[in-house]
Amino acid sequence: MKIVVAPDSYKGSLTAAEVGLTIREALEMEIPGVRVEVIPMADGGEGTLDALLFATSGEKLEATATGPLGEEVRTYYGVLGDGETAVIEMAQVAGLPMVPEGKRNPMRTTTYGVGELIAAALEKGIRSFIVGLGGSATNDGGLGMLQALGAVFLDQEGNDVKPTGEGLQKIVKVDFRDLHPALKSCRFRIASDVENPLCGTNGASFVFGPQKGATEAQVRQLDKGLQRYASLVEAHLKVQLQDIPGAGAAGGLGFGFLALGGEIIPGAQVVAEATNLEDQIRTSDWVITGEGQSDFQTLYGKAPFFVAGLAKKHGVGTILISGGLGKGHEQLLEHFVSCHSIANAPMPLEQAIANAQPLLFSCARNIARLLYKASESN
Repeated sequence: MKIVVAPDSYKGSLTAAEVGLTIREALEMEIPGVRVEVIPMADGGEGTLDALLFATSGEKLEATATGPLGEEVRTYYGVLGDGETAVIEMAQVAGLPMVPEGKRNPMRTTTYGVGELIAAALEKGIRSFIVGLGGSATNDGGLGMLQALGAVFLDQEGNDVKPTGEGLQKIVKVDFRDLHPALKSCRFRIASDVENPLCGTNGASFVFGPQKGATEAQVRQLDKGLQRYASLVEAHLKVQLQDIPGAGAAGGLGFGFLALGGEIIPGAQVVAEATNLEDQIRTSDWVITGEGQSDFQTLYGKAPFFVAGLAKKHGVGTILISGGLGKGHEQLLEHFVSCHSIANAPMPLEQAIANAQPLLFSCARNIARLLYKASESN
């Protein structure tokens, strides 16, 4: 029997890899001769880099880069096991948790460090990139990233503008001629489930600016600045990008990558492609997936729903094991053979989180016994 285990993380308690390894241990305990392939999943946010490195036996590389407030930070990026693809989580260099609450102001934050990490990978000969856009502290439209890669943005006096949301307001000239020459031969796959355009009431500033610390006045100012910036970039490149779904992701960093020729893809799809998940599922007998909390929202592009879709395509049944089952979880039974919560008794959330691993192991072990008994009957 072959079983593919492809879970998302149980946020706050277990990484996707830890979830997968715990389930594998339970399956191997109860099913003689079982072959278990653990492929951790992620949606482009926190955990994407670690999931990809685990699944491909990749390498994590430490680096120094510019943080969200312009300070020097120690961070990292990854290189997949193929040695040819770099993975960057923008949250590791320009993430909201890196900014103290009292200093959160997207007028002053920057994506410059993202560009520095790309440049570092370019110097190592990397030309293929996967970038996760979740958890940003920024609203600069990718201005900082593009500046770090050689793009020029000048104000009325001919000076470089600041690589921040505030700098957007002052741009009068754009020039991409000095972009890093290697970028012409690069492929950027951008992992993001955000479909917002860059500007307007559904854009980056209005929808996400407030949670990053922007006041109502700053939201309007940032949106106006993004419109100005985008119009100049589009005129310079002779393309239309700002209304493409996902251009507003990560404070407009999605737009910045579109300007580099990148493609925005649902996070789970990016991870699945990079790990050859579909090929593994095609030859499996069962698939097991899960996440911290499953409810009706799982059906809106979450990683377990994506995994179940791939399995259904190949006639393979999927079992869902999650930390908890919430509102509307009954709808999930149309896509999963069965849905399970690891909680085995009434308990506070804090207790469930603290004991997630043994609870998951116990739940997975019971499911393994059922699968083995069913296989004996066939």
